[in-house]
Amino acid sequence: MSLQFSSACNFALSHRKLDRIRAVASNDFVKVKTQEDNLVQLGGSDLKLTKLGIGAWSWGDTSYWNNFEWDDRKMKACKNAFDASVDSGITWFDTAEVYGSRFSFGAINSETLLGRFIKERKNKYPEEEIAVATKFAALPWRLGRQSVLSALKDSLSRLELDSVELYQLHWPGIWGNEGYIDGLADAVEQGLVKAVGVSNYSEKRLREAYKQLKKRGIPLASNQVNYSLIYRIPEENGVKATCDELGITLIAYSPIAQGILTGKYTPQNIPTGPRGNIYTAEFLTELQPLLNRIKEIGQNYNKTPTQVALNWLIAQDNVIPIPGAKNAEQAKEFGGALGWRLTSDEVNELRDLASKSKPVMGFPVEKL
Repeated sequence: MSLQFSSACNFALSHRKLDRIRAVASNDFVKVKTQEDNLVQLGGSDLKLTKLGIGAWSWGDTSYWNNFEWDDRKMKACKNAFDASVDSGITWFDTAEVYGSRFSFGAINSETLLGRFIKERKNKYPEEEIAVATKFAALPWRLGRQSVLSALKDSLSRLELDSVELYQLHWPGIWGNEGYIDGLADAVEQGLVKAVGVSNYSEKRLREAYKQLKKRGIPLASNQVNYSLIYRIPEENGVKATCDELGITLIAYSPIAQGILTGKYTPQNIPTGPRGNIYTAEFLTELQPLLNRIKEIGQNYNKTPTQVALNWLIAQDNVIPIPGAKNAEQAKEFGGALGWRLTSDEVNELRDLASKSKPVMGFPVEKL
């Protein structure tokens, strides 16, 4: 009797144990599946990134952001933003050698900060994969392909990395663009980068860069441009259509229009600093119907206006938005833009409403 009871107990316990193993395996499968669903291939490259990245333009900056000052409190907030992003499943970050200008008092280079954050995170969680995108500044005195490689190696030194996932030309040069493109291809062949892209490139320049890289057997993975609900120039100047045609991913910077689409600014509360000259009280007055509708749609999904504005871009397909996160709260909120989707009717309605306000000023080099 005791033997039978013991056997029965062992049988029951073994099945409970098996059920627990199955449950854990099932949860792991769901987790992996969720992570895979959150990834997208970057253009024709082999690189896969999360459907939303984090822009690090403001990190260390004293020339445009942070009310022209930088201190330990702001650095801690950026570190918290970095950690919160990774915790939310957003695992790639976009920076540039010119972010956090060395000529601005108190500034710290954004690449230096990002590299420091990655190193600290890796010490705690060595298994985590974090992707980095940075950019080459096409300054007039930089000539030839070697200038790209030299700048990249300087960026890698600041980042304390052997390679980065994506290297981009920050803007087209006044001259020397063919040499810059060859420099990108050289970087891939030397194993310093996994994929290459451009930024602020017009349709004509995009096609030229794509064609030149193709001769080297290297895909042009991305074009990073200003794109949001209230700045839809890429839809009008052929850039978005060309990206779709050639299989180039469009990376959208300023996707929430430097905070305007969050809804926190009003005609009575305009942004501080240089943004106040762009997003004036008059402009914000015209924008209120759009902002009100974004808020209403968000309430239907239990989402914030920020999450709706980001999801609108994701719904365009072949678009990865990279909002800038200055603190953990913003980073966590951005994560809520993933895992759901606006309907096509809502996407079109918001575009129609946005078209009723005058367009904002873009980055002048787009017209070079």
